[in-house]
Amino acid sequence: MSFYNYRRPETIDEKKAKAQKGLQKLMKENPEAEPVIIEGRTLARTWWGKAWNANLESYADYSNRIGRGKSYVKSNTVLDLKITKGRIDALVQGSRSKPYKVEINIDMLSDDKWAQITALCNHQIDSLEQLIEGKFPMALEILFQDRKYGLFPSPKEIHFDCSCPDWASMCKHVAAVLYGVGARLDQNPMLFFELRHLDGRDLVKKSMEAKLESMLKNAGKKSEREIQAEELEDLFGFNVGK
Repeated sequence: MSFYNYRRPETIDEKKAKAQKGLQKLMKENPEAEPVIIEGRTLARTWWGKAWNANLESYADYSNRIGRGKSYVKSNTVLDLKITKGRIDALVQGSRSKPYKVEINIDMLSDDKWAQITALCNHQIDSLEQLIEGKFPMALEILFQDRKYGLFPSPKEIHFDCSCPDWASMCKHVAAVLYGVGARLDQNPMLFFELRHLDGRDLVKKSMEAKLESMLKNAGKKSEREIQAEELEDLFGFNVGK
């Protein structure tokens, strides 16, 4: 390759400037665009966002490629990212003026695996807020992130396409979008369940039903004790009047 054909890699500041210009243009054309804005050095701050990124980085298939997207997403080059059932659509500002289109499809979690997960969650999640905030026992954290039995997709369950000319199996634009998903889950963790064709409320519902069934079963024992008001308050989250 001739020295005169060498192109110096863009700095982060240059990427940010180009991305800002591209976003301004996009917002005029599409005011509904939802850019991924990374503030500071941290890519994800919540349990769901961190767990999403950790899952991607844990696979050898991605280890040498996913990192290419870090500088891109930190430069706010993901101009639009939308998550629907089993699908991610995004626009990423690259080297050319027109953003690249990225489409990522996530396979549905099998019914058998979902049934197993909901069964193992019995008694362990008391509210939707706990699920959203990632406030559940360590055992569930391990279960959710388990490669074989957990919720997070493996590389073979993630399918992507980018309009850029890079023929690599995972280009930096796709990698940036995958990290962008982690940032989006910081804002709305329930989008994770949307991606996997699931209803996160089922986990809470099944857990509470099991807890209530256990309480009623215990109440029917020989002691014939009544369910105490404190137990109802703990289960349903409201004060029982006296």
